[in-house]
Amino acid sequence: MLPTIAAERIVARVEAYRAELVELRRDLHAHPEIGHSERRSTAVVAERLRAAGLEPQLLPGTGLVCDLGPTDGPRVMLRADLDALPVPDTCSHPWRSTVAGLAHACGHDVHTAVVLGAGLVLAELADEGLLDVGVRLLFQAAEEVQPGGALDAIAAGAMDGVARVFGVHCDPKLDVGLVGTRIGPITSASDPVTVTITSAGGHTSRPHLTGDVVFALGQVITQVPAVLGRRLDPRSGVNLTWGLVHAGTVHNAIPAAGQVKGSLRCLDAAAWTDAAAVLREAVEHVTAPYRVSVEVQHERGVPPVDNDETATRMLDTAARDVLGPDAVVLTEQSLGGEDFGWLLTRVPGAMARLGTRTPGGRTFDLHQGDLDADERAISVGARLLVRTALMSTGDVHPGAAPNIPVA
Repeated sequence: MLPTIAAERIVARVEAYRAELVELRRDLHAHPEIGHSERRSTAVVAERLRAAGLEPQLLPGTGLVCDLGPTDGPRVMLRADLDALPVPDTCSHPWRSTVAGLAHACGHDVHTAVVLGAGLVLAELADEGLLDVGVRLLFQAAEEVQPGGALDAIAAGAMDGVARVFGVHCDPKLDVGLVGTRIGPITSASDPVTVTITSAGGHTSRPHLTGDVVFALGQVITQVPAVLGRRLDPRSGVNLTWGLVHAGTVHNAIPAAGQVKGSLRCLDAAAWTDAAAVLREAVEHVTAPYRVSVEVQHERGVPPVDNDETATRMLDTAARDVLGPDAVVLTEQSLGGEDFGWLLTRVPGAMARLGTRTPGGRTFDLHQGDLDADERAISVGARLLVRTALMSTGDVHPGAAPNIPVA
């Protein structure tokens, strides 16, 4: 059953903040800060929350949390991320980045405006006695820095007393006004992998007298992904893709060292856990015949964002109520990483894709310097999160999440 607050009232309250939220998003876009450096962004958000009579609590370093509503019982968390990317801004708007080499190329400026807008509306409702569930806003640092600023927030106690968590992520392939949801994994685990191979080196005319580093690297590049595809369940979406390889300086000398770097991705948390051992075993086996020494560096990056069924259905219902009966679409799975997944290892929750494409307009791509968002998405996202939080009234209780160890 939906709360008694009508959808029209939620829409009207969010729209009252629309112009302010758009300006705040543009301000953040013009002043991007990379992970663990979001001091100005944190201060801007904190100042606005204090102006609303709230008491934001700064997290160690950067980022903040802010509680509102009832103080007894578990809370619903609404999460945004603050950081930008080390990508030059190539957009032509007056609010383009003023910081050389940095841009909000993943839409975190939009996420921040969405959660702030939702928080301001929910704070109004709390003051009027219309919010029966405690809400915690998390403005998180360093989402783009693996293994992710979510772990820092968890370590600082941001999840203490939280029973469910929700968030949105810009989707430039989806028209504004639409929300994409999916039960289960929507993003992938994402781990950096580095394989370093060494030997004595030698002349290319006598490869039998040394360990051939380059040839061994070739075996790692081609065979290890194939081994993973046969040792792990193919339904888990395991993918190992190399992005850098380096060895040698001249054509007629076998180098003494070489290195290949890539990303291991996986949609299934159990397979992600198993992949570490299989990866090391595969590298050792494929290089064993070549008399080389091997070092494998496999860092646990972020787990999959595995949407809880109940939380996802809450997002669906909320979206249809405040956005329209046709507002929800099934989102595709992505092998991109999102450290929101760490929050879901602590409590159930869900992330929705937030449409940011102007209907009939260009389809942009994330992590590109010209990323643009239809700013109507800010109000759309805020409406969605306000209604979702209100739907948690009487429903929030501590729940079990997957038991995935923190990196």
